[in-house]
Amino acid sequence: MKRISDINPLGSERPNPSDAEREKLRQERLQREKSLGFQQLTELCTLGEYDMAKQLAAKHSSWGYEIVDGVVMEQID
Repeated sequence: MKRISDINPLGSERPNPSDAEREKLRQERLQREKSLGFQQLTELCTLGEYDMAKQLAAKHSSWGYEIVDGVVMEQID
């Protein structure tokens, strides 16, 4: 590790990603969050916690899931 005094805050050690790279990273993060959300909702339904799963799905509507009769379904717009 470098000492703090050896680090140049304006240096080029860490290049800034391009807009395309940022968008790609953002899409990957959103997909990862959606996948983890699906797993959480599925686990809650498996445990019989349908109300909690409905609340979680409503709180994270960007995941695009809803709970119908205790089953995780993709929302249809």
